[in-house]
Amino acid sequence: MGGNNTFAAGKVVAYRWETVGTVGGAKVLELKDKGMSRKLPEEAHSSRMYLMQHSDGSFAQLRVYDHWHRLRIEIAFHPERDLDRSGRPVLHYHVYSQPGFKHGKAHRLSDRNYRRYKRFIEGKLDK
Repeated sequence: MGGNNTFAAGKVVAYRWETVGTVGGAKVLELKDKGMSRKLPEEAHSSRMYLMQHSDGSFAQLRVYDHWHRLRIEIAFHPERDLDRSGRPVLHYHVYSQPGFKHGKAHRLSDRNYRRYKRFIEGKLDK
């Protein structure tokens, strides 16, 4: 997958991501160059969900895409100042606007939505 999984000015760019497995059907992506920005693709090409894990296998980010391959929801576990001023990571989500890649403000993940996405948040790579 190239340039955050998109085309740059109509030109194919170098692949940034590789699929390293799945968790509950979501493709787990890992950066080819560990020094690059850790931000999942804005568009999906081969899956409705992409998942990123930390090096220890714990949850980092899940992006959910619509049937047109556009980013709709991002669930993440990292510091979010609007939700917790301490700087500690907090499980939260953003809804992405239509069209475009701008997301709305962060919201804490409800118990209902946690249960809905639990297999991805707590999951380990499928064998």
